[in-house]
Amino acid sequence: MRRLCCVVFAIALTGTLVLGCGDGQGSAGATGLRVDHFDAQRAWRIAERQLAYGQRPAGSEQLRRLARSLRPLLPNGRFERLPGEPGLRNVVGTLPGRKPGILVGAHYDTLVEPPGFVGANNGAAGTAVVIEAARALSRVRRPAGAPEVRFVLFDGEEPAAGLPEETTDFYSEGLRGSRAYVARHPDRTAAMLLLDYVGNRGLRLPREGSSTPALWDRVRAAARRAGATRFFPDETGPRIVDDHTPFLRAGVPAVDFIDWSYPGHDSSDTLDKLSRQSLDAVGETVVEVVRRLQTAPRT
Repeated sequence: MRRLCCVVFAIALTGTLVLGCGDGQGSAGATGLRVDHFDAQRAWRIAERQLAYGQRPAGSEQLRRLARSLRPLLPNGRFERLPGEPGLRNVVGTLPGRKPGILVGAHYDTLVEPPGFVGANNGAAGTAVVIEAARALSRVRRPAGAPEVRFVLFDGEEPAAGLPEETTDFYSEGLRGSRAYVARHPDRTAAMLLLDYVGNRGLRLPREGSSTPALWDRVRAAARRAGATRFFPDETGPRIVDDHTPFLRAGVPAVDFIDWSYPGHDSSDTLDKLSRQSLDAVGETVVEVVRRLQTAPRT
C-alpha cells in the first residue's frame, strides 16, 4: 500500500446510481450498534482460518490451498486467473443484478517479508469482512432491478519481490489482482469499496486521501445509521496506493477503508491485535452502504 484521484459517483441510464453528499467481543447487541446483519464472530473465525495457513504470499501453495477453502464461502464463488501471472488468481463471488454494479474487495495474500508474517490485519481481516458481508447481503431481501454486487478477493496485492516500499514502484509491482480485474472488466463496476486494515483494536478510519468524497459521504452516513460513527472520523488521511487505485484510474468511484496508523508491515500483525468490535462496526457499515446503494435512484 502506498500514498496516491477523486471522482464523483454516477452510473448512467442502464442503471445509474447517483451519490449525494448526504474492544468488545460481540455482535451488534454487545457493541452498541443499531443494526445486526453482520456476524462478527463468524468473521473472526474466517480470520483465524486464514492465519492457520501461515505466511501466504502470492503464488505460494499455502495461498492456493486457502483460496480453495474461501471460494465456497462466496455466493457463486469462482476463480479468475491473472494473465501473465502463473499460479495467481482472484476469488470472485456474485449476487446477480444489472450492470455496472457494486464491488466489495480485499486482498488475501500476505507480504513475502518479513519471514513468518501472518497478516492478521494486513489481509486476513479485510478478507473476513468481505466474506461475511457477502453472506449477510445474500440473506437480505434485494429490491427488483438492483445492481449486481461482486465480492472480490485480490491476489498479488503485495509485490512479488518483497522489496521495501521505498525501492518499489508499488503500482507496477503490486496490485496485480486489482489491475488485472479492472483490465478484464473495464465497464462492470460503478462503485468500489476496498477493505484493508479494518480489524485492529482502536480502529480509526478517516477518509483515505484519494478516496471519492461523495462515496465516502455515503459510507459515513451508513456508519451513522449503524451506530458506528466513532470508527469513521470526519477527517482525511494520507493518499495511499492500494487495490482501489486501479479503479480510480479507470474513472470508478472508490474508497479505501484503511487505518494507516496500524503497523501493517510488521511481524507483530497477529490475531491478538484484532478486535471483534472493529470487525463488526466495519461489517455492519459495509452491509448498510451496499443496501442503500442498491436502492439509490436511477437517472
